Amino acid sequence: MKPRSEAGAEARILDAAMEELRKNGRRRLTVVEIAAQLGMSHANVYRYFESKAALVDALMLRWLQPVEAELRVIADGPDPAYDKLERLISALNSAYRDRLESEPVLFQLFAESVDASRGVTRRHRLRVQSEIQRVVDEGLASGLFAIGDQRRALGLVYDTMHRFIHPVCVRLDASSARAPLELRRDRVMRLLLRGLQTGRMAG
Repeated sequence: MKPRSEAGAEARILDAAMEELRKNGRRRLTVVEIAAQLGMSHANVYRYFESKAALVDALMLRWLQPVEAELRVIADGPDPAYDKLERLISALNSAYRDRLESEPVLFQLFAESVDASRGVTRRHRLRVQSEIQRVVDEGLASGLFAIGDQRRALGLVYDTMHRFIHPVCVRLDASSARAPLELRRDRVMRLLLRGLQTGRMAG
């Protein structure tokens, strides 16, 4: 665990970087400007973050952690697997859409990072997939899902819900009204759950 003073300094740097990013975008984000905001030298910023890319990755990690925490809470819950899967997909889609609307600059960075398969977003995607897999495994183990194996069940989830849970797809839908998209999501979700529970959608 880092000393409190170091953790506090990192948090202040990240706060300043977030403010600068919101105001001026990534291209104009500089370590020198962040340091000036904080009244420190840019060399001091580099003590905590080795590069601007590392700083942006740390911002992204902090920005995505609440999403991952919410998914863990849902996956850990006592509800039946089909309820948890519906809530998990809806929560993920809503969290991404919320961030797209409230923080478009950061969401653009997020989508670009996913496209480039950067480590921070790759690990985020793996953590998201892990929570989905936990719920699917629970549904298979309990007999609530009728599809014969995990691979086919997960394939069905990702194939049907891709538009609603992949960050790049969420970004592409930025100009579409939210309410009709959520209705579509919920309709597709019902089809998915029917397929998982009956096995009839699985090829």
